[in-house]
Amino acid sequence: MSKNTIYREEYMKKLRNYKDKNIIKVLTGIRRSGKSTILNEFRKELINDGILEKNIISINFEDNSNKELLDYQKLHDFIIDNTEKNTKNYIFLDEIQNVLDFEKCINSLFLREYLDIYITGSNSYMLSGELATFLTGRYIQIHVLPLSFREYLTFYGENDELKKYNEYIKYGGFPYLINLDTSNEKIQYLDSIYNTVIIKDVINRKKVNDVLVLESICRFLFDNIGSNVSTKKISDTLSSGGRKNSVHTIEEYLNALLESYILYKVHRFDIKGKQLLKTQEKYYLSDLGLRTYLLGQNHNKDLGHILENVIFLELKRRDYRIFVGKNETNEVDFVIDTGDDYIYVQVALSVRDEETLKRELKPLATIPDHFRKYIITLDYDINNYNGIKQISALDFLLRRCEL
Repeated sequence: MSKNTIYREEYMKKLRNYKDKNIIKVLTGIRRSGKSTILNEFRKELINDGILEKNIISINFEDNSNKELLDYQKLHDFIIDNTEKNTKNYIFLDEIQNVLDFEKCINSLFLREYLDIYITGSNSYMLSGELATFLTGRYIQIHVLPLSFREYLTFYGENDELKKYNEYIKYGGFPYLINLDTSNEKIQYLDSIYNTVIIKDVINRKKVNDVLVLESICRFLFDNIGSNVSTKKISDTLSSGGRKNSVHTIEEYLNALLESYILYKVHRFDIKGKQLLKTQEKYYLSDLGLRTYLLGQNHNKDLGHILENVIFLELKRRDYRIFVGKNETNEVDFVIDTGDDYIYVQVALSVRDEETLKRELKPLATIPDHFRKYIITLDYDINNYNGIKQISALDFLLRRCEL
C-alpha cells in the first residue's frame, strides 16, 4: 500500500544550498515531523543528479537491523570502510541521538573532506553536548516543523481556505496524517506521537520519576499557549489541584519537554530598553493536533491563542528570531529581530469590533520607534492605521503577502 507524501521544497532548497559545503547538516525537530522523508527525498535527488548509490550511506538508527552500529566506534569504522576517498560520499544518519557518544564519531568523520554529512535528531540535547562544543561554526541546524498550512493545502486543495484552516488547527500538520481518513484514526495517530515523544524523549531520557506531574505540566502548558507563564505559576496550579511538586522538578520536566521539541519557549523583550527580560515567558506548541488529542476538541474554542500559535510557527519557519514584546504596561505578541531592524506583530482573531481594534492597536501605537508594525487577523480586511498595517492571516500563511 503506497504512502502519500508531500514534497517539502523549502527544506530541500536549504539542503541544496549546503550540499558539498564543509559543514555538517543537522536536521532537528519533533518526532515524525518529516525529517527522515526529507533526507530520503534529498538522497533520491542526488541519485537523479548522477551520484552513484555506492557513494551514499544511509542509516536509520531506529531500525533494529542497524543495532550493531549503535556503537559509535563501529559506526565510524563502518563508514570509513565503505566510502571511497577519491570522490565525494554522502552520509545520512537518521535519529543519531540513539548512538551513545555519537559526537565522537561525527567529530572524526568531519575531518575527512570526502564526506558530506547529514544527520537528524529528535532531541535538542544532542546539540548541547560535545558536538556543539567541538564543532562550533562547523554545523548548520535546519529545524523541521510539521506541515505548514501552505504545505497542507498542496494536498487538500486551496478551495474554502477557512474551512481547511479549521481542520488544520484541529488535527495539526504531522505529514503522515494525510494518509488517514477518519477523526478516530487521526486522534489515535496523535496519541502514538504524543506517547512516543513523552516516553522516549522525556521519561526515558530524563528518568522522570513522577509521570503524573509531567502529564499535568503538559496539560497546563497545552491549555495556556500564548499566555505568560512562570514555573511558580505552574507549581501553584498543580499544588492547588492536589499534585505535590517542587519548582526544581517543574523546571527539570519543562526543560525536557523543550528538548523534545514538543514545546517552544519565547522570551520577553523590553522594547524601550531593547533587552531580554528573564520572567514570564510564553510557550507555544510544535503542533496543535497534540492539543486536540490531550485536551479534547472542546478546548479548540480559544481561537485567538490558537491563531497566535499558528503565526508563531510560521514565523519560526522563516528563521526569524522571535520574542514577546513588553512596552511599559502594554504587551506586543511578537517582536521579530531581523538583525537590521525590528518588526512588531499583534495577532487577533478579528478586529471588526471597534473596542477590540482599539485594544490591539494601543500596544503598537505607543511604541516610539518607526519600525514596521502589523496586526494579523483572520478577517479578510486589509487596512492601514497610521502606519500600522492590518493583514490577513491566511494571506500571510499562504505567502500572498510578507511582513
